[in-house]
Amino acid sequence: MKEKKLKILVVEDSKLNQEVLRRILAKDYNIVLAQDGTEALEKVKVEIPDLILLDIILPGIDGFDVLTELKKCDESHLIPVIIISGRSNPDDEVKGLKLGAVDYITKPFHEIVVKARVETQVRILKQMRIIEEFGFIDTLTNIPNRRQFDQYLIREWNRAKRENIPISIVMIDVDHFKMYNDTHGHQQGDLALQTVAGTIASSLKRKTDIAARWGGEEFSVLLPNTTLDGAVQVAEDIRKNVETASIPFPGADLYHNVTISTGVSEMLPDDNVSISNLVLQADKALYKAKELGRNRVCTPAD
Repeated sequence: MKEKKLKILVVEDSKLNQEVLRRILAKDYNIVLAQDGTEALEKVKVEIPDLILLDIILPGIDGFDVLTELKKCDESHLIPVIIISGRSNPDDEVKGLKLGAVDYITKPFHEIVVKARVETQVRILKQMRIIEEFGFIDTLTNIPNRRQFDQYLIREWNRAKRENIPISIVMIDVDHFKMYNDTHGHQQGDLALQTVAGTIASSLKRKTDIAARWGGEEFSVLLPNTTLDGAVQVAEDIRKNVETASIPFPGADLYHNVTISTGVSEMLPDDNVSISNLVLQADKALYKAKELGRNRVCTPAD
């Protein structure tokens, strides 16, 4: 399969320089253009580029202010930024690097230099993504691990707080898993967890939703911009899908099923509540589901 092209945002007010950079880079990358700082910050949110080429001298907000804003925002602070400038002043270069830029290219553009500098940052970016993928994926179930879930939760909590929208979480526990493990063995138990993880992940319909292995036989699902009623419906869909999912026994024409208990909570983030409150309420609802007989969905009000 052909590798997907990375996306580069070029922030440059000169049409001529835009065209020069497009000619140099368009064969290998998808190019998005912005003519000033305000447009650049808007394009970053919509396009989510992999790399940014940022001119210092721009109409309105200058490049240094744009860079400062990019590094303050959760959604953009990790995007590598290469400064492009017609000034070869060492003070400008030092200032840009101190603000978080990864490199500095001076005008007029030399094709060989531009390509080499961009390729270097792309190579580093790809290596970092591989490292992050291994660090954020649960090796048994191949879905995000607790570490990735926590980071995503913090980011979505802050976004929900800014935009005044609800956020919901579903905590999931495989019913009587110790008994299942003791009866069928740890290898079969691992297969059961893999089946449950795959079923949970495939039950989610939106790209913004994330399922993760919380630990052991526990899983979690984060549902941004979702009310309690909506989250309960997602949790019920997951519960039904897991209940009907068949877990094969390797080497035998046999299948088994497991069930799950789930706890759901929803909050509208503000200064009076915290992320831990959201998780705690879902945990309490999960324990209530277990107390009421398992294989069910509960909320804090149940």
